[in-house]
Amino acid sequence: MITSMTGFGRQQAAWSDGTVTIEVRSVNHRFLETSIRLPKTMTSLEEGFKKTIQQHCARGRVDLTVILQGSRGNVRSLQVDVGLAKQYHEALRTLQRTLKLKGVIDIGLMAGLRDLLVVSEQPTDDRKLTRLVEKLGRQAVLEMANMRKREGALLAEDIRDRLKRLREATTTVSARAPLVAQEAFERMKVRVEKLLGDSIPDVPRLNQELALYADRCDIMEELVRLNAHMIQFDDTIQRAEPVGKTLDFLLQEMSREVNTIGSKANDVTITAEVVIMKTELERLREQMQNVE
Repeated sequence: MITSMTGFGRQQAAWSDGTVTIEVRSVNHRFLETSIRLPKTMTSLEEGFKKTIQQHCARGRVDLTVILQGSRGNVRSLQVDVGLAKQYHEALRTLQRTLKLKGVIDIGLMAGLRDLLVVSEQPTDDRKLTRLVEKLGRQAVLEMANMRKREGALLAEDIRDRLKRLREATTTVSARAPLVAQEAFERMKVRVEKLLGDSIPDVPRLNQELALYADRCDIMEELVRLNAHMIQFDDTIQRAEPVGKTLDFLLQEMSREVNTIGSKANDVTITAEVVIMKTELERLREQMQNVE
C-alpha cells in the first residue's frame, strides 16, 4: 500500500512545573532529509531520532523539534563582564575630567550600564528528562508515520479511481482503433481519385502508398503498451515498499503513449478520449508528488 510523504505527530508531557512538547512534521522531498532541533544538553539524542525516522520514512523532509517550557528544569546564571566594566569606568572618568563634571561613579551607576550583567538560562542535564524526551520523540515519529499511512490510503483510493477512468477511455479508443487505418485508407483514396479521376497511371502502386499512409495511423502498438503500463501501475500500488519513483516513471511512459496516440490517430472520437486521458494523467502526476 502506498504511503504519503505528508504527516504530523505531536506528543506532550508534564515535566517539573512545565511541559515537554515534541513535534514532527513531514513534507514532500525527492529524498529523505531530516532536521532535528534539540536543546544543547540533548544533542546526543540526534542520531537516535534520525535512525527512528529512517525506520519509518524512505522519502520526504522530516523536521523534529523539542520544546521545553518551565523554570524548574532550567539553570539561571548571572555573568559579569569585568573587562567591559573597566572600560566603562575609564570612559566615564575621562568624560568627567574632560567636561569637568561633578558626581560619583559608583556601583549604582555601573550596574545600569548595558551588557555588564547578563542572565543566561540553560536546561539542566537531567537524565530523567532526557529519557522522557527520547520516549516522546519515538511516539511522535510513530504518530507522524501513521498519519502518512492513512493519507496514503486516501491517495491510493483516488489514484485507483483515476486509473479506472483512464482505462474506460482506453477501452473506447481500443474499440475505435481497428477502424482508423481502414477509414484513413478509404478517405485518402477518395481524395486521390477525385483529383486524378480516371488518369491514375499505376493503381497497384497507388494502393500500396495509401496502405503505407494508413499504417501510420495505426495505434494498436501504443494501446498494447499503454495497457501493459496500466497493469504494472496497478500492481505497483499494491506493494508494501516505497513506490513513488516507480509510479512516476510509469506515468511518464503512459503519457508518452497517449501523446503518440493523439498525434497518430486523426479521428474525432479518439481525440476526445485522448483529452480525457491526458487530464487524468495530469491529475495522477499531481498526486504522485506526494507519494513516498
